[in-house]
Amino acid sequence: MLTAFTAIDERQGGRHGRPAMVQYLRTDVTGLTQGRFAQESIRSEALTAAAAFTFLAGWKAYDAGEHGLAQRYYLQTLGLAREAKNPLHQAWVLRIMAHNGLDIGQPDHTLGLADAALDVAKNRAEPGFMSMLVICRARALAHAGRGGEAVSEVRRAQDLAIRGQDDEMPYWLTLSGKPRAAVDTHAAKIFRALRDHPNAEKQYAAAARSYGSANGGSLSRITALSLAAQGREQAAQGHLEMACRTWERAVDGFEGVYSDRAVKQVAGIRRQLAIFERRGVSAALQLDEQARTWQLAHS
Repeated sequence: MLTAFTAIDERQGGRHGRPAMVQYLRTDVTGLTQGRFAQESIRSEALTAAAAFTFLAGWKAYDAGEHGLAQRYYLQTLGLAREAKNPLHQAWVLRIMAHNGLDIGQPDHTLGLADAALDVAKNRAEPGFMSMLVICRARALAHAGRGGEAVSEVRRAQDLAIRGQDDEMPYWLTLSGKPRAAVDTHAAKIFRALRDHPNAEKQYAAAARSYGSANGGSLSRITALSLAAQGREQAAQGHLEMACRTWERAVDGFEGVYSDRAVKQVAGIRRQLAIFERRGVSAALQLDEQARTWQLAHS
């Protein structure tokens, strides 16, 4: 059920299917956590599965733009991971809480969360897993104004991701793609924060390729989000025609995706296109009409 709901979420966004998923969480998953188990190891596995499902509920809330609710789900996930005595899952949740704080413009405690995740995972995690914790710390450093340290941590995370390509990862980590793609995405966000648009474009392009080839190409939302961000970086460098071509692929990828993040990205594309039209970019008018049609169907 976790795999099925995750696949639906990736194809159609956090605003799609939430009532059904929350109902399943309240009944079946809650009942599982209250069960009695013959062995402690089985109890740990059951609580870990419940934590992963609760994490997905938080992720859907985040994608729907309900950030306070997302944080409450993440805190519940952290409690379940602790009850399951699963330190790597605890580190995974601390990491997403740090990223969430950065995404909503509340970075005050994010470096502490990222450092706590690394401390919990120390001497327990494989390189691929560690790469995702290190890139989280890099992003927190960038937002703290420590750009040089952030870039050094980006390189360390990339090296770890390369070393960890053949690692066996926990199922709850790989449901939404491989670590290498996530490292590319967050590296791009770091370079954007540092106003290094060429490197940000390069990393978003790498992320789109990685997500586009993962899980049989089923990760449509994150691929389209990566393309939308890549187009933004191309536009920031003055590559207007190129940006329009990339955004066209992004809007195509958002078809059938009901997500607050997608809504904001398409609105941002249209704001940029209005400027492009005044500059006489021929591709802008047709793309703006495509984006407007998407907004009417999905907003």
